[in-house]
Parts: sequence; structure tokens; C-alpha cells
Amino acid sequence: MPYKERDINKMYYTMGEVTEMFNVNASQIRFYEKEFDILQPKKNKKGNRLFTPEDIENLKIIFNLVDEKGFTLKGAKDYLKNNKTGVRENQKIIDSLEKLKSFLVNLAEEL
Repeated sequence: MPYKERDINKMYYTMGEVTEMFNVNASQIRFYEKEFDILQPKKNKKGNRLFTPEDIENLKIIFNLVDEKGFTLKGAKDYLKNNKTGVRENQKIIDSLEKLKSFLVNLAEEL
């Protein structure tokens, strides 16, 4: 049986790690934190933001709505308020499809 790497899930992600994940500036993450109530990163004693995996999922949803689907900030807020469970399910489907796509691309490169 081949060795399968495990996904490492962290409890908290720093602002630097989050900005690398989404390839954006920290100011944009802070702005979205102010604009969207679903983002609630914890802050340590120094005031550094620590994002939970739930915060990361919420950021993925926000970036999907605003950047990919073209929602305005107000439109994205309203959409999240009215369709909270549906949005989370859609994001899970998008994540699984992205994993499948990257797997297939890697497989095609190996052939």
C-alpha cells in the first residue's frame, strides 16, 4: 500500500499564512473582517489576528462571492444572511471539485 500524506489541519492561522493562501494584502483581509460579521478571528495579547479553520472557510466563501461571482459587498452580505447553509454546502462542493481538478492535472502531467 503506498504512503498517503495526511492533511495537516492547524487550529489557528496567522495573518501572513492567510494572505499567502488567498494571495491578497493583509489590508484586504482586515477590511473584510470589518465588513462581514461572519469573520471573527481571535486576537492574541499582542493584537495579532489568529484565524480558525472556520474563518478560512468563511473567507473562501466571501472571496468566491466577491471576486469570482462579481457580487458587491452589500450583495454578498445579503446573500450570506439569506442563504447561510446553502452557501456553505456550495463551498464544500467547490473545494472538492478543486481538489479533484488538481489531482487530475497532476495525473495528466505524470503521463
